[in-house]
Amino acid sequence: MGDATRSSADNLNDDDVEDFDDFDVDPDPDLLEPPSQAWRARTAIEMIISGALGLLASFVLSIEALTLAADPNASLGCDLNAVISCGKVAQSWQAELFGFPNAFLGIAAEAVVITVAVAVLGRVVFPRWFMLGAQAIYTLGFLFAWWLFFEAFFDIEALCPWCLLITVTTTLVWAGLTRLNVREGVITFPGRWGPAARRFVDHGNDWFVTIALIVLLAVVILAKYGSIILA
Repeated sequence: MGDATRSSADNLNDDDVEDFDDFDVDPDPDLLEPPSQAWRARTAIEMIISGALGLLASFVLSIEALTLAADPNASLGCDLNAVISCGKVAQSWQAELFGFPNAFLGIAAEAVVITVAVAVLGRVVFPRWFMLGAQAIYTLGFLFAWWLFFEAFFDIEALCPWCLLITVTTTLVWAGLTRLNVREGVITFPGRWGPAARRFVDHGNDWFVTIALIVLLAVVILAKYGSIILA
């Protein structure tokens, strides 16, 4: 038996060993190589769709802001009850934090991020400084959208469907942009956390975090206002 085993091992030539090594060893264990264009395209398409919905919501809110500016007593199409009321939210100080309707900021931000996503879909690779800048600016937008939700939820005690749509789409766009920047090494982490983060987003695991955040948003709304909304 021993002689047979040694004989089989001796019959393995160098090419067989190399083929075995190529099959067994991950050529890029730390995911240092750029992702495939198919992977980038999937992320870009998600950002384009989410950004387009956010842009639509921002346009509607801008029109409603102009309507209320002309007639503060105007009734808006989404003024359904005491809780679902775009007018009540739009007439709060939070809706014009910088002296003009927040929706104008949404139009500018979504237009830029859609442009970036379309460029990524077209195989454009932006410089690291540009993507870091986009990440920083859109992170501020992401935090601002969630701050507005908390203000509407706890302080104003009214919800605007279009504002909620912007909260969701901003979350999706931010998640897509972050996924892209982590996978392409724009956002880096020290030590073993770098490869782990790239592999995490490369496998799409960040989607579970994003979906959980959106589900949590729906749960807290239904927990507080469900009886009124569903009545």
